[in-house]
Amino acid sequence: MAAILHDDELPIDDQLVRRLVERDLPEYAELPLTRLGASGSTNALYRLGPELLVRLPRQPGNGASITKEQRWTPVLAAALPVAVPEIVALGEPGFGYPEPWSVVRWIDGTHPTSADPTAPPDPTRTGLAEGLAEVVAALRDVPVPAEAVGDPALRWYRGRALAEFDADFRRNLERCREITDLDLDLDAARALWERSLALPGATTAGPDRWYHGDLVAENLLVGHDRLVAVLDFGAVAVGDPTIDLHGAWEVLDPPARAVLQDRLGIDEAEWLRGRAWALGIALGAVGYYWDSMPGRRDDRLAMARNVLADAD
Repeated sequence: MAAILHDDELPIDDQLVRRLVERDLPEYAELPLTRLGASGSTNALYRLGPELLVRLPRQPGNGASITKEQRWTPVLAAALPVAVPEIVALGEPGFGYPEPWSVVRWIDGTHPTSADPTAPPDPTRTGLAEGLAEVVAALRDVPVPAEAVGDPALRWYRGRALAEFDADFRRNLERCREITDLDLDLDAARALWERSLALPGATTAGPDRWYHGDLVAENLLVGHDRLVAVLDFGAVAVGDPTIDLHGAWEVLDPPARAVLQDRLGIDEAEWLRGRAWALGIALGAVGYYWDSMPGRRDDRLAMARNVLADAD
């Protein structure tokens, strides 16, 4: 039985997915279908044969991200230095399932591990830092057309000013305080966040740029110590791209983070705003997924601990 992650979770099982594939993509109907144990929180994931992946939104309304990906992922993929899942087909709602869904091309690779703030530096993370810098820089350089600027589907809280996340941060912090066995200095987290709100640029979002929005281990693939693919463009949006720095405190150690900052050539204020975003995103995930997604919980705990260690 797949884990239930959300109060409004849509029922998705093997039979439903098989029926949808048979109806909309009969050419793939005979391929083996297997639900992945590491399904994401936004989409249920099914391996379809050796080369395809079926992605079905887990909550009502999230089919909008599937439609958004179809429109904009090809535009961005053409500019990126790493692979991006090719959208093979879109499926329609049916059999009681209310959302559009997609089939993308499978990409081989492994997810990077989260960085342990107590571990010695790992030279293999430098290649990942270099690849991340290339991806972030390439996204920022893609022109933002008027169609994208005016599209509300491409506006998200992660592209707004850091200060606009303040109320959510404080709610997430209090939720974490309710976890009795959480080994994290939440008072230090609060103090760092409050200092971050005084940074230059914290109250006003930067110029509109493309951003991925979730460049963390779950959405990155590596091979031979290099970044080879970026996955899941469901969160892609237009706004302040500072948010694309936050994964650095999950997958990179201090020397690798220094490489990322240097390669991007960003100033200290933006870098520290990225660190604050990392803390805010981490606490939100820890509180929400504490019991339901232990892998994500542990990765975001590593992110939060790296932030606090960096601030010491």
